[in-house]
Amino acid sequence: MLVTVVLVSILASAAFPMAELAFQRDKEQQLRRNLREIREALDAYKQASDDGRVMRKADQSGYPPNLQVLQDGVPNAKDPDGAPIYFLRRIPRDPFFEKEDMRPAAATWGTRSYASSAAEPKEGADVFDVYSTMEGAGINGIAYREW
Repeated sequence: MLVTVVLVSILASAAFPMAELAFQRDKEQQLRRNLREIREALDAYKQASDDGRVMRKADQSGYPPNLQVLQDGVPNAKDPDGAPIYFLRRIPRDPFFEKEDMRPAAATWGTRSYASSAAEPKEGADVFDVYSTMEGAGINGIAYREW
């Protein structure tokens, strides 16, 4: 009986770190997918702006003023009825952000304006890129903030 308990405890001690690693890997894959989805929507908004389907002033970059616009939509300038153009069905949350936090999904991301550098991202008049605000690094050793 004692031998069985020892064997089970040895197997359990090996399984917990593996399960934790699998859980972290799953969250990291979800982070990659969410970042890609938002960045593709930002690029689609910029393309629509460049094509003249989204109205902008001459001094604007063509990127959306905030993430929420991607979900809420903007009027199509080339449509006589002004039907809206949507770029995201919903804004995905940062998977590393606490689920108990009731902030909207858009508030779980850090945003970078077109006028700021990649090394020091800052919010501004538009949203050029997004990044995770969570501390720490991924399994690959790269900080989540730099993904």
